Amino acid sequence: MASFPVLKQETLFQNGTWSYRIPALLYLPRFGIILAFAEEREDMVDEHAKLIAMRRGVYDPTTHHVQWSSMETIVSAQLKEHRSMNPCPVYDEVSGKLILFFIAVPGKISEQHQLRTKINLVRLCYVTSMDQGHTWSAAQDVTNSTISTEYKNWATFAVGPGHGLQLLNRARSLVIPAYAYRILDPKQHPTPHAFCFISSDHGTTWKMGNFVGEKSAVECQVAEVHTCGRKVLYCNARSSSGARIQAVSYNHGMDFEGGQRVEMLVEPPSGCHGSVTAFPPPPNVRCQDSWLLYTHPTDPKGRRDLGIYLNKSPLNPEHWTKPSILFKGLCAYSDLQYMGVGPDGSPLFSCLFEYGTHQQCEEMIFVMFTLKQAFPSEN
Repeated sequence: MASFPVLKQETLFQNGTWSYRIPALLYLPRFGIILAFAEEREDMVDEHAKLIAMRRGVYDPTTHHVQWSSMETIVSAQLKEHRSMNPCPVYDEVSGKLILFFIAVPGKISEQHQLRTKINLVRLCYVTSMDQGHTWSAAQDVTNSTISTEYKNWATFAVGPGHGLQLLNRARSLVIPAYAYRILDPKQHPTPHAFCFISSDHGTTWKMGNFVGEKSAVECQVAEVHTCGRKVLYCNARSSSGARIQAVSYNHGMDFEGGQRVEMLVEPPSGCHGSVTAFPPPPNVRCQDSWLLYTHPTDPKGRRDLGIYLNKSPLNPEHWTKPSILFKGLCAYSDLQYMGVGPDGSPLFSCLFEYGTHQQCEEMIFVMFTLKQAFPSEN
């Protein structure tokens, strides 16, 4: 059970014949639809992933009830003789196009094999839907057109995982967070760095932004933060150095200022994926600059006790609160979405996360909660 009262709690993916890992969550407010994605695997091993599974939820904002459809696999989201991994959905409000990015990896080739051989075998792919996830297009492999000659300079790469973002800039850019293991010195182990794939034409073409410099970082998420009259793109990334890495872009994800450690956001020994979302503060707060919410396991010794952290000054890494524990026990990856105003008048969120009693990834639980439930002292 959740550690504080929540509006809703439901298991969406449960291990059985198949295993499920790597949550992604996307809320489409225009339609009142919540889309939940996960990797469907033969077992928990990364190399045994198969396809992307999905559930569609219809959300009623008057009752705050979600009616979930049965689980389905997105059969078109695959390349022949490849496994599909790292679901990363984004929705373009202008064209009505839902885009699900994923990576396709041949057979059972492991990430470690690519890091050892320094031969990149991953493909960058997506499928699209014009009916909010009812039907999907054939898979598009955009590796060559998007990454081009830089591909051979990477040992491997991935997107997300978790939700992408549409910005409020003039182009309404679409942003997909990503990371690559760069071969900076052929004699050295490849070094991971975060960056973004960006589209300025509603998903028709994609280009690469520049890497977050200075700090090594892998799985990451981005949020658009309104601060001091301008919009900036905030990136929060996993690291194995004991603390998260954050960086800020002032040009919609093309360039990030040097990454910095966030000592308040601790990592377990090998790190763990976390999720971040920006949202407008409660209406009675005088300054209406964005706040940030972040979910991640809180135990520095291992992946357990999923916490929620709040930052009312997102560009300041020292302003994160101590965590409010959402779920005690073994927890790992999570994905957050802001869903507007909750029944108590405070900001409403949903979260899909990995949980288990014997290992972290036995099921994926969906919860809805308000800021006031997580942080009762906040109005």
